[in-house]
Amino acid sequence: MVFVVADNIVGPLGNTTRENFGQVLKGSSGIGLHDDAAFGSSPFYGAMMSDAQLQTAIAGHNIHDYTKFEQLIIASVSEALQHTSIHLSDPRTGFLLSTTKGNIALLEQAPEGSRPPLQELELSAAARKIAAYFNAVNTPIVISSACISGLVAILTGQRLIAAGKYDHVVVSGADVLTRFVLSGFQSFQAVSPVPCKPFDAGRTGVSLGECAATVVLTKDPAGASFVLGAGAVSNDANHISGPSRTGIELATAMQQAMQGSGLTPSDIGFVSSHGTATLYNDEMEAKALHHAGLADVPMNSLKGFYGHTLGAAGLVETIISMQAASAGVILPTKGFETPGVSMPVNISNTLRHQPSRHFLKTVSGFGGCNAAMILSKL
Repeated sequence: MVFVVADNIVGPLGNTTRENFGQVLKGSSGIGLHDDAAFGSSPFYGAMMSDAQLQTAIAGHNIHDYTKFEQLIIASVSEALQHTSIHLSDPRTGFLLSTTKGNIALLEQAPEGSRPPLQELELSAAARKIAAYFNAVNTPIVISSACISGLVAILTGQRLIAAGKYDHVVVSGADVLTRFVLSGFQSFQAVSPVPCKPFDAGRTGVSLGECAATVVLTKDPAGASFVLGAGAVSNDANHISGPSRTGIELATAMQQAMQGSGLTPSDIGFVSSHGTATLYNDEMEAKALHHAGLADVPMNSLKGFYGHTLGAAGLVETIISMQAASAGVILPTKGFETPGVSMPVNISNTLRHQPSRHFLKTVSGFGGCNAAMILSKL
C-alpha cells in the first residue's frame, strides 16, 4: 500500500494547503481579469500569482537566479517536506516532476531575434536543476502527458513504490501562465471571456491558471491521512484536441480504478472531475459518469477556483479533494448555475456537509488521454 503523508499548494490562493483550502471554503477564486500587453492585445481572465505573492512564496529560499517555474516547484516541495522526515538526498526517495510546458517562458524573455539554448527548454533540464537544489541522489523522472500529467505522476509514484524501486516518492507539478500558453488556447477559441463555468449551459471555455502542487508518497503508514487506491489510464484515439464523443474511454478508466480498489459506485463519496468548461470536455465527462454508473454520485470541478493549471491540475485538485474529504464536505462547482450537459449528473453547486471515505479523481487531456484514481481516507 502507498500512503500520502504530506502535501502543499503554492498559487494565487495561498502558499500552503491550509491557506488554499480555507480560501476555497470561503468561495474565493484565484481567477481575475488581467490586462497586460505582455500576454496579448486583449484582457483575459486567468488565475495568476502577483509579483508580491511570488516573492512571499519564495521568501527564505535563495532561488532568485531560478525561473518562476522552478521557484514555484522548489517552494512547494520545500514546504511539503517540512512536514516529514523524508529527504531527496536519500537513495530510497524518488522525485517526479509533472509539467506540460516547463520553462517555455524563456522563449518570451529572450531578446528580439534570439532564443535561449534549446537545452534550457528541456523539461529534463529543469527537473535536474530542481533536484540538484535538494541534493537529490536519484535522477528525476518527468511526466508530461498533457493535462493528465499530475494524476499520472501520482500513479507512477505509487507504482514505483509498489515495485520496490523506492520507499518514498516526492511528486510535484507546475505550469506557469505565459503568452505562449494563452495564445495556444486562444487559437482553439477555447478561452472564456468570463470566469469559467464548468458544466453550465452558458459555458464558453477555459480560464487558465498557474500554481505548483506537491504530494509526498511513502510505503510507511505512520502519520498518513490517505491511502492511494487503484488508478488507470486510457486513451480515446479520437482527435488531437477533441475528446471522445461517447465518454466510454474515460468511463473505462473510472471502472478500472474502482474495480482495482474493490469498490462500487455506491462506495464513492464524490467525484472530482476535470471539468474544464469547454463544450466538448464537460459533455464527454457527463457521458462517462453515466457509463461508469456514477451519474448519481455528487461531483464537482475545481477549475472555477484555480483555472486550468495544466500539469499541476491533477495534483492540486487531488490535494483539495483530500482536504474536503477530511473535513466531511463536498465542494461546490464555482461558476455552475444551470445544467448544460445532455446526460444529467449530480453536479455540486453548494457546499455540502457529507462524509466521504473514498473519492474518485479524474482528468482528461489533449490527445484523448484520460486517467482516474481512487483515494481513501484512513
